[in-house]
Formats: sequence, C-alpha cells, structure tokens
Amino acid sequence: MKHHIRCLLGIPCLAIALPAVAASPDDTAGKVILDARYRYEQVDQDNALDNARAHTLRTRIGYRTPRWHGLSGLVEIDDVRHLGGERFNDTRNGRARYATVGDPEGTEVNQALLRYTADWSNLQVGRQRINLANQRFVGGVGWRQNEQTYDGAMIELTPAPAWKLTYAYLDNINSVFGPDDTRPISRTAPADIEGHSHLLQAQYAFSPHLTAIGYHYRLGLDNLAVAAGAPLGTLSSRTSGLRLQGKAGAFSYVLEHARQRELDGNPWQLDGRYWLAEGGYRWQDIQWKAGYEVLGAGRGGAGNRAFQTPLATKHAFQGWADQFLTTPADGLRDAYAGFSLPLGGGEWQAWYHDFRSDRGGHRFGRELDLSWRRAIPRVKGLDGMLKLASYRSADGVRTVDTDKFWVQVQYSY
Repeated sequence: MKHHIRCLLGIPCLAIALPAVAASPDDTAGKVILDARYRYEQVDQDNALDNARAHTLRTRIGYRTPRWHGLSGLVEIDDVRHLGGERFNDTRNGRARYATVGDPEGTEVNQALLRYTADWSNLQVGRQRINLANQRFVGGVGWRQNEQTYDGAMIELTPAPAWKLTYAYLDNINSVFGPDDTRPISRTAPADIEGHSHLLQAQYAFSPHLTAIGYHYRLGLDNLAVAAGAPLGTLSSRTSGLRLQGKAGAFSYVLEHARQRELDGNPWQLDGRYWLAEGGYRWQDIQWKAGYEVLGAGRGGAGNRAFQTPLATKHAFQGWADQFLTTPADGLRDAYAGFSLPLGGGEWQAWYHDFRSDRGGHRFGRELDLSWRRAIPRVKGLDGMLKLASYRSADGVRTVDTDKFWVQVQYSY
C-alpha cells in the first residue's frame, strides 16, 4: 500500500505548474508558507527519571498555489532540530534516563495535496491536516513540534447553509513521533500508523442556540497497541456519537455522548462510553467555563479496554501535564473549570482539573494550568508564550507529581 501513497502524494506536485496556465475569473493569490517555532520545555517528575530540559526549533516552509478553475496545490516541509545537549528523551534518541519531551529530530513532508473547491464542496487528496470538530477524536496535535498529518482523501459538502458533511478515508497516519522509526518500532508510538480508517461527520445548525454534530469513526490502526504488552490492533475501534452545542446570550453549552466498540481485526472486545457536559459564561472580557468529562472504563475482559482517543489532539484536554494521554484501565473522570481574559496586551488562561477513576472511584490527582500569550510588538507575525502545568498525584502509585514549564516564540509569515 505504501507505493499507492507515494503515487497519491505525487499528484499535488503537478499543481505547482498551475500558475503558468492562463488566468481565469476564480483565481486567488498563491501564498508562501514560512513558520519558525522555538520552544524551551522543562519537565520535572517525582520519580527515578532525570528532569528534562529541551530546546527545540521547528521550521516550516511551503507554498500554496493560486486557485485555477477550483484547483490548487499545497506542499509543506517541516524540520525539527534539537538545540544544545539532549537532556531529554524524545522517544527516539535513546536518552531513556530522562523524562520525555516527545519531539524527535527530522525532516519530512508535512502536507502535499491537491485541492478542488467549488461553491458547496471541497475535496482534498494527499497528505493533509485534518481537524474534526473540537479535535477530541481526530486532530493534528499541533502542540508538538512535529504535527500529526494524514495520508488519504477528504471531502466536505455544504449542500445548504445549515449543513456540513465530511467524509475522509485514511491510508496512513504520520504521527508526532516521526518522521522515521530509526530505532526498533514502538508498539505504542510508531512514526507511521498503518491501516485503513473511515471518518464520517454530519453537522447541522438548527439555530445559534443549537448545533448538532453526529459522527462515526472507524479506525483501523493495525500496528498500534494500547500498551507495550498488549496485542497490536487493540486501538482499532468504531466510535459513534452525538455532540450538541450552542449559545444563548452570554451563556454557552456542550453536551456529548459516544460509544466505542472494537473494529474487525482487534483481538479484544470493547464497549466503552464517553460523556461530556460543559457550560460557559462571558462577562465583559472574561470567558468562564466548567465541565465534566468521562472516558469510561469499558467492559469485556483483562487488559486496558477503556475508552481511548488515539488520534485526538490530546494536549488540549485533561490537563497540559499530559498525564492521561492513554486513558487508564479504570477509566477517567475529569471535573474542570477555568477562565481566559485579556492581560498585559495578550491573553491569560487558568484551568483547574480534578481527576478520578471511572471505575472504583479512587482519586488520581489534581492539576493547575496557567498560560500567557501575546503578540510581540513591532514584528508582524511574531508572538510569545509562557505556560505552566503543575500536576499533583493523590496516591503516588498510578501517577507521579509532575511540573512542566514552557517558553515559546513563534514567527509566522
């Protein structure tokens, strides 16, 4: 199947020649892509691992062609470099004595696609960024230096203003742990996740007060395991759910439920549930939110059969300390609250999480997250960020005390 993907990814390169074709009324300007992101990440954990200190630089260059009769092309290259000594485990560099900062070095094609756009449809073929809904189930993991992208095809239809229909076929997933498996391939974090997946989503806006999003995701993740000792394919699943969201004046809300079962080829039987209830309120320039999210423990036998979201942008959920990238076998209940407000020319955020198991009712721990981000004056496209995550374990067995701190500067042209 890999040779099919190489042919598929070669198609967008033909689009580079499009600007030489005679202009047409639906031309739009081409765009040069240039982005550089420096980050210092510090990880202090209360365990046997040495604390991590990582200086990394992600450089992205690319070009999006002008549109010609609805057609356009995009090519984008990413390069990740380590600056200074490698006092961290990037999952590929063999520095297992240190805490993990999952940003391996390497250069790869981040996106290479051909796009067709019409009045009510959009079709993309090739290597592409896919972010569905709030990225709780499918996203680009844009927080890490090496973005997660997808090889396949996606079509979006808007047959009426209130409707948006999305279907995507995936043949390969380029994870954040790429670009290459230079060491023995990880069963839980391979550079390429192989298998055939289908993503379906239908969104309908009844009114500003209510939008419904129904989805069905069939993830064939053949070379991925839920844990190092679990069989391959144990994250292959079919998940169906419904999300309701809306606003009424200063108030906003989200209600969501999903059920996850095993997909053909998964040696384990799965039956897990997902629940979310979130409310928000805007007072002047302050946005308040509070919610309760449950990833169920699941049923069916031994091993970790809890509700999992292997393709999600997980850093955005359940705390920035990333203690629950894999849902524990007993499931997870996250009660959270926070706010954002303008401060010092930028935006300040503060969040608090209380984590408990879904089965058994024991407490995992609590977390406080703080961040401040603002544009840097006098340089268009340049911004900086300070960010802190402080997790405290309740029992010191299932999780450990963890503090993470980031300093980031990013330029986008």
